[in-house]
Amino acid sequence: MRGSDGRTGSLFSYVDLEARVRRDHPLRPIRQIADAALLDLSEDFAALYPPRLGRPSVPPERLLRAMLLQAFYGIRSERQLMERMEFDLLFRWFVGLGVDDAAWDHSSFSTNRDRLLAGEIAAKFLRAVLAQPRVKRLISSDHFSVDGTLLEAWASLKSFRRTDGSDNDPDGPGRNAERGFHKEKRSNETHRSTTDPEARLYRKGDGQPARLCYLGHALMENRHGLAVDGGVTLATGTAEREAALAMLDRRPRRRRITLGADKAGACPRASRRLDPGDVEAFIGDLRKRRVTPHVAVNDHLTKTGKRRKSAVGPRTMRHAGYAISQRCRKRIEEVFGWMKSAAGLARIKLRGRAKVDAAFTLGLAAYNLIRLPKLLAAPA
Repeated sequence: MRGSDGRTGSLFSYVDLEARVRRDHPLRPIRQIADAALLDLSEDFAALYPPRLGRPSVPPERLLRAMLLQAFYGIRSERQLMERMEFDLLFRWFVGLGVDDAAWDHSSFSTNRDRLLAGEIAAKFLRAVLAQPRVKRLISSDHFSVDGTLLEAWASLKSFRRTDGSDNDPDGPGRNAERGFHKEKRSNETHRSTTDPEARLYRKGDGQPARLCYLGHALMENRHGLAVDGGVTLATGTAEREAALAMLDRRPRRRRITLGADKAGACPRASRRLDPGDVEAFIGDLRKRRVTPHVAVNDHLTKTGKRRKSAVGPRTMRHAGYAISQRCRKRIEEVFGWMKSAAGLARIKLRGRAKVDAAFTLGLAAYNLIRLPKLLAAPA
């Protein structure tokens, strides 16, 4: 017998969200790990939201879960996220909303999100995820890799104007009028973006276009390729080395460790390469910190026909661990690749280094969360 296509409304709803999400859904173990980390951040949330002051806010735990969903599914905007929250039962279950609860307004979500990220919650959440006992046993305490990536700023090149206001622009209507770049030498010393003043003009290498961007940095442990630290800095030629040393200083350790890195050295000019690499000053700073530099050797032929002398030294390269580090360090590109393609962080839709740093660090935590269920389920 043919079924009826008619639709009738019901007076009561008996939908149980817990029953609607299948038992083997990938988000179930992810939520368990995230909830345990959020429980450890209870005191930090209490400090951000003083008791008996104002109306009750959107619970910060739910805000953070919603931001994780935005990274997991590559949702472009808060408006689209709230629209998805209206009809997607899986999203409601993961965030903690009931079937009859109203989704938040997108502007309220953005306001509360900015308040939450201002308290360095993203970095604390990353540390809380990694500090769980069953996760901590997966992390190597001896072998690490570091790398950086360009994050395009949410600003147009048209906004990159002279700080003294002496731009030679043709007259034109509207905010998207033409810009006169002809024969104009632009640099970070004389120009600033009116949209995002902290963004810097930077190009990755010769022949590459210059863009307004930031530099994102990540420290990865080599055993399973999990990100253990990260952050965002201004786009300068030495930012990669400085960020790598800062992340190492934040890492507690009792014995000597190894650090893998790319070979290309950071040039003092902000328009050249961003890798820490085979540079004598960087290698020396690592040795002072009792870190063995497993850095790729940069011994290319110079313009004069002479081979460049490496700062790593044959004493380090002769060990078998050096070759292992060279293979493992390339896995950090998987972290950046997922964040830019799946999580939508190739061009972060936030302005200001602090907000970009928080979004990038939360992206690192999201990357760890999607990989942890399989790692935890694997036999020891």
